[in-house]
Amino acid sequence: MKTLHKARIFRAAFVAVCAALCLNCAALYLSCTQKTQKQNKNQTVRERTITDILGRTVTIPARVERIAAINGAARMLTYARAVDKLVGVTDMDKKGAAGMPYSYVNKEKFQTLASVGKGGSNDIAYIEKIAELSPDLIFAFTNNIDAVNDVQNKTHIPTVALYKTSMFSDDFFETLLLIGSIMGTEAECKKTVDTIKNWQRDLNDRTKDIPDAAKPSVYAGAVSFRGGHGIEGTCGAYPPFTAVNAKNVVDSTGKTGEMLIDREKITEWDPDIIFLNPSNMNLVNEDYKKNKNFYENLSAVKNGRIYSQVSYNYNWTNVEIAIADAYYAGCIIYPERFADIDFNEKAEEIFKTMLGQTYLEVLDNAGIGFGPVIIGK
Repeated sequence: MKTLHKARIFRAAFVAVCAALCLNCAALYLSCTQKTQKQNKNQTVRERTITDILGRTVTIPARVERIAAINGAARMLTYARAVDKLVGVTDMDKKGAAGMPYSYVNKEKFQTLASVGKGGSNDIAYIEKIAELSPDLIFAFTNNIDAVNDVQNKTHIPTVALYKTSMFSDDFFETLLLIGSIMGTEAECKKTVDTIKNWQRDLNDRTKDIPDAAKPSVYAGAVSFRGGHGIEGTCGAYPPFTAVNAKNVVDSTGKTGEMLIDREKITEWDPDIIFLNPSNMNLVNEDYKKNKNFYENLSAVKNGRIYSQVSYNYNWTNVEIAIADAYYAGCIIYPERFADIDFNEKAEEIFKTMLGQTYLEVLDNAGIGFGPVIIGK
């Protein structure tokens, strides 16, 4: 009996020990599983994948704190309220020129940042400097996919392409929203996009039903492209004119974009209203001294219908200037349709929305503001 009792006690103890071991193993397995899941979750949180404006798939940090901007990306980051995260910009961005508003309003900050590229139309990224800075992300404003891939491959830093084809294009809006989603400024970017779309709609709605026969003819001269030009520098499908459905005499050529036009053609067209870029008035005035008859025979000159169109192309398109140009053109071409618009108030609304501050005074002080123009003075 004693032997049987001892055997039972031994079996019970053995079962208890085995049960304890099983419980410990189960607990250990559960702990390891939870730890692995937590590690996987943490890994997922640290990174995410986005598709940039050129359709490239880019893996970026989930939280972006330090960014570098090459090409004209700093402008788009200004519109997206994300310049506070910049650690590097281009030499062009640091110019602080009044005709390049995003550069001007950020000039003090940009001067403290590293130079990560040359900037301008022939931009060269400073690869070694970017790698040394080691930002979380590089923003590149370009439609050259090979150039973006090259920067990413050489720096080993995620590089996101931004781009836009015109001031109201879908890729412009998509670019702003993309920056917002990356930088955590989604609400600000959505509000800006909605506001710009409202301006676009407003400009079109005020002018879309006016027949061409009832419109004055207009011409944009002294347009800058690859440098400054006199009155012969112009543009077909000029965006500010297109926005208000203006009767641009240059559109009769069937050509779009910037071009040089023969002055004989301007005489033939004899536009009712001429808009000139104030940044190039020195060229226009020099030409006036040599060709007074050409200018004084133009109806727009005789009737005092010469006005400014502030150049919006400076290191790519400064969209806020282009939109202000469209409203100014609308006020001059169709005064009755824009009678309720105070241009100065509207322009400052545009600048505050896109730049965060008023800007008309800056343009006026630089001698490149809006207003009537007298050729030869």
